[in-house]
Amino acid sequence: MFVISIVGRPNVGKSSLFNRMVGRREAIVDDFPGVTRDRLYGVATWKDRSFYVVDTGGYLADDTQPMMDGIRQQVQRAISESDAVLLVIDGIEGPTLTDIDVAEVLRRSGKPVVVVVNKIDDDKHEDRTLDGYSLGFSSVFGVSAEHKRNMDDLLDGIVRMLPPVEEKTENETDDEDAEVRVAIVGRPNVGKSSLLNKLVGQERSLVSAIPGTTRDSVDTTLKVEGRVFRLIDTAGLRRKSRVRDDVEYYSFLRTLQAIDRSDVSLLVMDATEPVTDQDKKLAALILEKGKGLVILLNKWDLLKKKDDLGDRMKELVRDEMVFAKHAPVTFVSALTKRGLQKIFQSILEVYDNRKRRISTNVLNRVIRDLLAFDRLPSDRNGRRLNIYYCTQSSVEPPTFVFFVNDASLITIPFENHIENELRGISGFQGSPIRLFWREKSRE
Repeated sequence: MFVISIVGRPNVGKSSLFNRMVGRREAIVDDFPGVTRDRLYGVATWKDRSFYVVDTGGYLADDTQPMMDGIRQQVQRAISESDAVLLVIDGIEGPTLTDIDVAEVLRRSGKPVVVVVNKIDDDKHEDRTLDGYSLGFSSVFGVSAEHKRNMDDLLDGIVRMLPPVEEKTENETDDEDAEVRVAIVGRPNVGKSSLLNKLVGQERSLVSAIPGTTRDSVDTTLKVEGRVFRLIDTAGLRRKSRVRDDVEYYSFLRTLQAIDRSDVSLLVMDATEPVTDQDKKLAALILEKGKGLVILLNKWDLLKKKDDLGDRMKELVRDEMVFAKHAPVTFVSALTKRGLQKIFQSILEVYDNRKRRISTNVLNRVIRDLLAFDRLPSDRNGRRLNIYYCTQSSVEPPTFVFFVNDASLITIPFENHIENELRGISGFQGSPIRLFWREKSRE
């Protein structure tokens, strides 16, 4: 997805703008300059288009460095890692020398820049928007992030900057020779780059015992048994509290972009320290984005061998990741090459499951069985859920729409039960399933 960073001097309203764009309060807003010290990212959606928004505020105000040097470092990082930049200035104060200095750095970059003149709270101050043109950019918007004023116009302008959506043709969707995009993700130092090197057969990624060696996402294309795979190696994702510098922060963001680009993600875990909280969050993130999931337990050679070790480890993974118990689990060793031959087989299985369709006749036969034998949800007044029919609306991931009498009667346990029923029909190993409920009268 497109990445847009919000830059500017302290206390011009960057965090308020960020919160308004992503639609929820994630950044702390205060009148004190430099309150935001962490990098925050969110996904903004406008008119069916989505893009990442990065709040870079807070770390400009560093008492240990001259302000101008700090601002230049921040802006340079935002430029190099973003597709476009929002330069926010204070509409009440107007452009300052600091704003002019930042604008000059941005202008030399050649990246698209939008000047956001913030704190234009009413019509009588609208003419202050014109001050933004003095910074030398043609795209200027006067807004009030706090009061949501003119935000629609700003978002319209951003959407016009986004690249056109690439639409798959029917032939491309069904072509067995289509490229399978695979993101390799996991915590630092679990062996992602070593695994990639062994799969490719050459030293494609720098391998080191120091966590976090890989900073950028690396693409490698190879053909296995007639199928083309694009493998995307990524930097390890740390806990948010451990993301300390700009390079690590944007590496984290590029990992999210790699997952966005993938059809299937390989979640690499350390077999000597499996299923950490960060592993769980990564698995949930992959499924939330609608991507296929294959779990790899690497460094299997370091474990003491026992007869039931594999069964116990699979049981541990499924108990700790109940939400991902449908994902295939493979034991591998990048060092000894154990299990590597099974990886591409698992990827293709999950890739195909993510494109799988169930006929409407089969679906509605399942619904009849549910109505006949299961106790459907009801409310205190005795109003009982009635399912009229179901259809699969799309694939990648498989998405099902149920037409019911009252969607408010749906409970989470019942949704889980329906998902299990659907997986019982077609498996869908490694693929998330989307369920939607639409109210429809019997007539």
